[in-house]
Amino acid sequence: MTTATLTHIDSPQTRARDIQTTILFLLVTVGAAIGLPTYAYYYDYSWLDWTMFAILYIYTGLGITVGYHRLLAHRSFDCPDWVKGVLLIGGGWAFQNSGLKWAADHIRHHARCDKDEDPYNATWGFWHSHCGWLFVRDPHRDPKYASRLKQDRVVVWQDRYYIPILISGLIFPFLVGFLYNGWVGGLGCFLLAGVGRTFFVLNSTFCINSICHIWGKQPHGTSDSSRDSWWISLITFGEGYHNYHHMYQSDYRNGPKWYNFDPSKWLIYGLSRIGLAKSLRRFS
Repeated sequence: MTTATLTHIDSPQTRARDIQTTILFLLVTVGAAIGLPTYAYYYDYSWLDWTMFAILYIYTGLGITVGYHRLLAHRSFDCPDWVKGVLLIGGGWAFQNSGLKWAADHIRHHARCDKDEDPYNATWGFWHSHCGWLFVRDPHRDPKYASRLKQDRVVVWQDRYYIPILISGLIFPFLVGFLYNGWVGGLGCFLLAGVGRTFFVLNSTFCINSICHIWGKQPHGTSDSSRDSWWISLITFGEGYHNYHHMYQSDYRNGPKWYNFDPSKWLIYGLSRIGLAKSLRRFS
């Protein structure tokens, strides 16, 4: 069988649909697109709603970039279990699967970048690499990519209790809003800091898989499709320096220069200065 035939057989169009994931993300999208402006029209959002949105966007975003990505997938630093737990709760609140499954997929992405086994293969177009890969069943999942992760008790704990953790990330903003202004306040905080924040964090993360593999510069290497897009770093806490990251995967910095906007590396370095992170890996 030729390579061309294999490529034709294994494509997004020929894979089975993942109905459950499709419905979940449809609910988030509809909630953000319709629920957010509808509530704003009738009630408007309070200062507390916007504050909670900002706090949870930062917390859940860093839970992905520092916790899921640089800690679990690439082991670019180490930290105490309780710090890891805090990061993984933030990652769980981001609605992007458990750290075990997320990191296993990401390890495979680096091992098989731009190949059929790459979960978010950018050669199949923007839509697939941005979010379309979530809506089809992946025939290339291999337990070997999760073997190391399964030896970490904190990772296993978060994977086991991922659903309660995820739900708590939506209940928390509702409770804060409810205590501030009753049911109306609870609904507003739930929509903005819960559903809306989830939608925007999801799409900012998706931009790394799509935009940073399609548009941008490749100053550090051209062995795969990864690209540096500094402006993506502004919404992803430093993840936009993606070409550097693919060339030096274990570096705790994605933006290696002091002036690169990379809050994730600043958090990791800050934790190391107060004894809450160690073994920071970097390349000159």
